[in-house]
Amino acid sequence: MSPAGEVGRAKGMDETVAEFIKRTLLKIPMTEMMTILKAWDFLSENQLQTVNFRNRKESLAQDLVLLCEENCISLDDAALLEIIYTQFHRHQKVWDVFQMTKEPGEDTDLSDMEQFKSSFKKILQRALKNVTVTFRDAEENAVWIRIAWGTQYRKPNQYKPIYAVYYSQTPYAFISSSRLRSNIPLLGQALTVASKHHRIMKMDLRSQYLDSLKTIVFKQYNQTFETHNSTASLQEGRLGLDINVDPRIIHENRVEKDRVQRVTQEIFGDYAQPRLEFAQYKLETKFKSDLNRGILAEREEPLRCLVKFSSPHLLEALKSLAPAGIADAPLSPLLTCIPSKGMNYFKIKDK
Repeated sequence: MSPAGEVGRAKGMDETVAEFIKRTLLKIPMTEMMTILKAWDFLSENQLQTVNFRNRKESLAQDLVLLCEENCISLDDAALLEIIYTQFHRHQKVWDVFQMTKEPGEDTDLSDMEQFKSSFKKILQRALKNVTVTFRDAEENAVWIRIAWGTQYRKPNQYKPIYAVYYSQTPYAFISSSRLRSNIPLLGQALTVASKHHRIMKMDLRSQYLDSLKTIVFKQYNQTFETHNSTASLQEGRLGLDINVDPRIIHENRVEKDRVQRVTQEIFGDYAQPRLEFAQYKLETKFKSDLNRGILAEREEPLRCLVKFSSPHLLEALKSLAPAGIADAPLSPLLTCIPSKGMNYFKIKDK
């Protein structure tokens, strides 16, 4: 039993755990409360039946806290509830993708997930006295890791955790963005050693949509996303245009429309696109001129420019530009290569 559980038996629930569990419960929307509590599986069916879920949220949370106290809840149990809540609301975080590598010629080491968890936790606890690490297994051999950081003199801050999602037997991990950047190298070291790799590198790929990031790095574009069917939308748009076409339309326009449709499908495919909300391009170039004069010609520093494309669903928006007549087909490779390169941050420099 954890130390927090022992305190719960001796003196009632630890006040820190009680406040943490209450705050977590208050974050959960009422429409999801029962679903998340059942996924948590800490309170029995009989206990849940004693709770009036029509009460005001504050009263409901207090009733649930009392039931948790009866079950001698530990800090780890409470952290597990927050993991489940975060899994339901993963789009509320911004996720960075990290790629790990092995030494050239090194064989894949098939370590199991339990061994990975044990090694990961030991590495963090040896390096930092006050740290809380909680795991929850998920689908596709993935494990969600919640880390609450402390310092040598302060207990872990349970309200500012960082999350990592690691897929077993792959070189990829997804880490939630955090202001506590000083701990990222330690987290990267723990992931690298526990998964038996040698190096870890942050990719130029970031989004709120964890499932789409996973699909991009695993090259699973033809699977279903949390989006509408893009093929249908393109076809519907085309049908709508055809209905309103002037019967005197010239043949060249129809041929061009078919070409745009064909080129768009060749580039983007006939499946829903991964969901990203932006792409950013940084340009660095030196001023070039045939005339050896002027202020810019003497400038040693390169000219810098930043361009950012934003949309609730950027790749679907780009896919629709040419069929809508807003852009020529094909689009620039800098825009269409995002999924294949696994990047939405680009640095463009002189060759």
